[in-house]
Amino acid sequence: MKRFLLLLLLLRITPVTLAQSAKAIFRTPLSPRLANYQIDVTLDPITKKLTGRETLTWKNPSNDLIRELQFHLYLNAFRNDKSTFMRESGGQLRGETIDRNAKIDPYGSIDIVSMKTRDGEALAYQFIQPDDQNSNDHTVIRVPLSKPVGPGETIVLDINFWAKLPKIFARTGFSKDFFLIGQWFPKIGVYEPAGMRYRPVGPSRVGQWNCHQFHAHSEFYADYGVYDVNITTPNDFWVSATGLFQSEKLHSNGTKTILYHAEDVVDFAWTASPLFKVVNDKWKRPSGGFVSIELVMQPEHLHQAQRHIDAAKAALAYFDKHLGQYPFPNLTIVDPPFDAQGSFGMEYPTFITAGTASFLPAGARFPEEVTIHEFGHQYFMQLLATNEFEEAWLDEGFNQYYEGRIMDATYGSSQIDLFGFGMGDLESSRDQYVHQDNPAIGSSFGNTWQLPEGQYGVLTYSKTATWMRTLEGLVGRRVMDEIMQTYFIRWKFKHPNGQNFIDIVNEIVPKRFGSKYGPDMNWFFDQVLYGENVVDYELISLKNRTRDGQKQAIVNVQRNGDGKMPVDVLVHFENGKELMLFWDGKGRQRQFTLAENADVLWATVDPKQKLYMDINLNNNSLTLKPSSAPAAKFATKFLFWIENWMQWLAWLA
Repeated sequence: MKRFLLLLLLLRITPVTLAQSAKAIFRTPLSPRLANYQIDVTLDPITKKLTGRETLTWKNPSNDLIRELQFHLYLNAFRNDKSTFMRESGGQLRGETIDRNAKIDPYGSIDIVSMKTRDGEALAYQFIQPDDQNSNDHTVIRVPLSKPVGPGETIVLDINFWAKLPKIFARTGFSKDFFLIGQWFPKIGVYEPAGMRYRPVGPSRVGQWNCHQFHAHSEFYADYGVYDVNITTPNDFWVSATGLFQSEKLHSNGTKTILYHAEDVVDFAWTASPLFKVVNDKWKRPSGGFVSIELVMQPEHLHQAQRHIDAAKAALAYFDKHLGQYPFPNLTIVDPPFDAQGSFGMEYPTFITAGTASFLPAGARFPEEVTIHEFGHQYFMQLLATNEFEEAWLDEGFNQYYEGRIMDATYGSSQIDLFGFGMGDLESSRDQYVHQDNPAIGSSFGNTWQLPEGQYGVLTYSKTATWMRTLEGLVGRRVMDEIMQTYFIRWKFKHPNGQNFIDIVNEIVPKRFGSKYGPDMNWFFDQVLYGENVVDYELISLKNRTRDGQKQAIVNVQRNGDGKMPVDVLVHFENGKELMLFWDGKGRQRQFTLAENADVLWATVDPKQKLYMDINLNNNSLTLKPSSAPAAKFATKFLFWIENWMQWLAWLA
């Protein structure tokens, strides 16, 4: 009851306090800080336009002479129907569609007015299409330099730009007087020094720009830096953004300018609206200190504020214990209006969007799910900053796995708890993968825009979370945590790739299990990540016989799919004795003949569900004494119907 009284009072931590606390925490750089931005931007809420002035200070991280720069102009994905994003998506994202009949222009774009070096040299640019040669796509530019940037040197550019925001259907833009502004400024790509790329093409021998076009099923990849952003809006707009509030200045023309500062981040996003209701809270770190939580909500959703706060605290605590410390002093959660569903469930450094509806009952835990999921991206998108264009599974899949762990640990294995039916979050991920018409349709590995059509979500989110849970089943939760903590500590702020993760698995598992799984775990990743193998083990027969006066139990197990995993078989006898048998799972069938002088009653393949990827759990068990309990399949079907009906409320980016 006390927490609800605090909510109603809307107790707030002052921005000055937040800014002061930031200075103490961010004294020492955590990252290389290669791409640093100072931006002044003005929002015109009537025309839906941004006017911006940007100073970029970029450092060459390689031993190469850099003769050109490359930039993302993400907003040009919404310029017209000919962009690569619009061609690939058909003008929709996660069920939300561009409203071509809207009274207000629904399209968006960005134009560079001028780009100069600090000494005043004007730079020209040209649009390039490194991925698909679509000449109508203007989301990437190259900028030739008359004076190359040498190894370790910096270049300072002054850029003037303006942008037209799209009507929200894909992450960014406007909906009436609500603005969610992401991917909004000219953003330099990532220059990768020689040797950064790994499997399947091997290390690169020369450095190169990694600056992909904006695709329908790709997100982002950027270097770390420091951002100082002055945001000018009308006086009555509340503004929240990446980083920490620093100052506010009122102007005589009815506008104000707010300064936000962020360090060691890979992106910057912000929101503005005159309707926000702001709720502040804190999460106390076990190691001392606090993380300040700012929740900006729609008035009609205010009764759900505590649900968002509690979910954020659960995520903070779980990641702190099982993966690593969240190094920032604050977290902002944005609740978009219902008619801006395209901006639900999106992640930016220290700044996430959730998503809910006024009528959602407590048993439909989608606000909690999306809050936990988007916070998890702070680790994989931000603190590790993997390449979401090329290896989306490293971000989305890992995050989906942790979402499942946190939801199941926090809410009693019930993502949905309605009408007496419940389903866990990890169970839901598995269900989406195993109930594909063809679970072998594709690999999780590869450029996102080249994955099989319509399979991006399943392959990067659900399948990856499911094989991560399978890896956990094989090595145990304690070793899995050791793997993930080692990966996080070793690679934070360093852009790891898939091979970096696999190397750590191959380092730790043989130390903990000897030769049980072989010299390395490459056989596992060849099947679940790089391959399309389907795991399905079946208990095909179970019988008792007497031979030479000795009772014998015959247990036959079969591998139906091409996936080969080590598997346990639990056998239960009438005298209460149980045997746990082990099969390497490589052959097509395995027969166990057991002389226990007692009849077998039942047996189960994979009794602890280590092989979470097994696509058919219904064929894992046999009993010689059938149960009289009613079948649960009808309840399960009903639950799946509920989940699918409400899935649109849980868009995950």
